[in-house]
Amino acid sequence: MSDKMLWECRNVEMPSLDYDRLERWIAEVAKSHGRIVGPIGYLFCDDAHILEVNQEFLRHDYYTDIITFDNSRGRLISGDIVLSLDTVASNAELVGAAYDRELLRVIIHGILHLCGINDKGPGEREIMESHEDEALSLYDIIQTSDGF
Repeated sequence: MSDKMLWECRNVEMPSLDYDRLERWIAEVAKSHGRIVGPIGYLFCDDAHILEVNQEFLRHDYYTDIITFDNSRGRLISGDIVLSLDTVASNAELVGAAYDRELLRVIIHGILHLCGINDKGPGEREIMESHEDEALSLYDIIQTSDGF
């Protein structure tokens, strides 16, 4: 793992992921958007914690799968990303996706926000989903840290 990315968890177990592969993927996705990766912190948590974060920092009183705090400057993307593994699991079930795939989608969703892609305005959700799909295709061709 790089010294630019920090992976932490609160109230949940750390997901079993190939973090070296994730970091290579994130760097490639950023590069494809003309960006370079700076310090990024990921916090995996449960619904209770993300609700607290949503209430405290955004004044929203609802659960969500991800909150992205953007500290990017110019081409350098940087920020803190909070992900609720509970909501990722319920969303995966809701849309009929594998949990691991939905987790990857949410992980890269935050990076795409840092790259300047939004999903709240008219037509923006479809644009975000298209970028997520492209990024997931890229993940599939990046080798694992074992070379397989």
